[in-house]
Amino acid sequence: MSESTVSNPPLEGWGEREVVITGVGMVTPLGRSTMETWRALCAGENGIGPITRFDASTFPVQFAAECQQIDIIGHQGLSARGKRIVSSQKGRLAFAAAQEAWVMACVDETTAEKWTADGKLGVCLGSEAGRPDLETVATQIKDQTLPSVEALDVLSPQAPAELVAEMLGATGPISVVSTACTSSSQAIGEGLFRIRRGEVEAMMVGGVDVLIDPLMVTGFSLLGALSTRNDAPEKASRPFDKDRDGFVLGEGAGMLLLESLASAKARGAVILGHLRGFGCSCNAYRITDSPPDGRGAAQSMTDALRDARLLAKDIGYINAHGTSTPMNDPSESRGIQTAFGEWAPLIPVSSTKSMMGHLVAACGAVETIVALLAVREGVLPATRNLDNPDPECAIRHIQGSPLRIDIEHAMSNAFGFGGSNGTVVVSKWRS
Repeated sequence: MSESTVSNPPLEGWGEREVVITGVGMVTPLGRSTMETWRALCAGENGIGPITRFDASTFPVQFAAECQQIDIIGHQGLSARGKRIVSSQKGRLAFAAAQEAWVMACVDETTAEKWTADGKLGVCLGSEAGRPDLETVATQIKDQTLPSVEALDVLSPQAPAELVAEMLGATGPISVVSTACTSSSQAIGEGLFRIRRGEVEAMMVGGVDVLIDPLMVTGFSLLGALSTRNDAPEKASRPFDKDRDGFVLGEGAGMLLLESLASAKARGAVILGHLRGFGCSCNAYRITDSPPDGRGAAQSMTDALRDARLLAKDIGYINAHGTSTPMNDPSESRGIQTAFGEWAPLIPVSSTKSMMGHLVAACGAVETIVALLAVREGVLPATRNLDNPDPECAIRHIQGSPLRIDIEHAMSNAFGFGGSNGTVVVSKWRS
């Protein structure tokens, strides 16, 4: 990527409608709501501990980042299928996060009815296919009591999106993105583009994932991707640290209500921030590894900057993908160096996966919300466990305590297995 890419002026003549964020919702290993999670992040708390979901005593990895039990309300009017979906862990997380975002956005009944009548409210979520409990399935095969098709279809990747659409009465476009760790970032990009094109007035976007089960722990362990610090799980996720040994599986959900600026102004909504731009790319390299030079990550970040009509020097914070794996962290660091050139050493970078683990299909949405809150609150969370920064990750780390600084624009990266890359840019809203 040439130096001119870094210093080129932003694209002019955008033409599309501006998109703002009017509601957010999160359920993570650090909290059952957005503010609970945010407070824990700013305090540097740990959401990683021994697995309680199943007996992991004989597994090579015995810890993960589990969400606390959540009680959902307001689901009594759902269809029979909606109730089946919301009874699952993935359904509960998606429902709770979307409900929080919707309530925060304070959409009045008149607006909601108009969106529904005109098909102007859509849903796009990042989600992977669910997995049945293998021990239960084995017992059912033995007893010849296999579940019905209706029960199994709850495991489909589109089930959470259909649940959210039913919950909101959304009659606009509905879609699912399933590109591993990039899924919910690309879902945000899809919502951004649909509103810009005038197809809809609002989109509920985000992602949800639940990976803490025997099959996933075994699979990622065989890949050598997981940290094996069973004796100290709270120190296991250590992005950009020289002593990192892999990522930590997590679960959670993050949702954002996106809205056209015209719609938000017309109904007097409180605008949380400006969804400024999105960029994506593919590494075309290896399924499990990022290219050492970080070229795919650099392309994604550069494209997001251009789409946002911003310069490299405008970005005040990067919430890194920062998985804590030996391959990803140096690759992302080199991507940042390439995309930002001379400005790279000046931009604060941190990875909140150090506290909540890797939420996979949900991580892009959750970390975009974190970037949004960093812009709004002027607080940039630190990377936990970053005791000995790797010289191969030569970027400006936020260590120890959060950085308190007023910024206008922040970036969130999500880079997935299979080589997909997604970058979201959010900005402070100034009326």
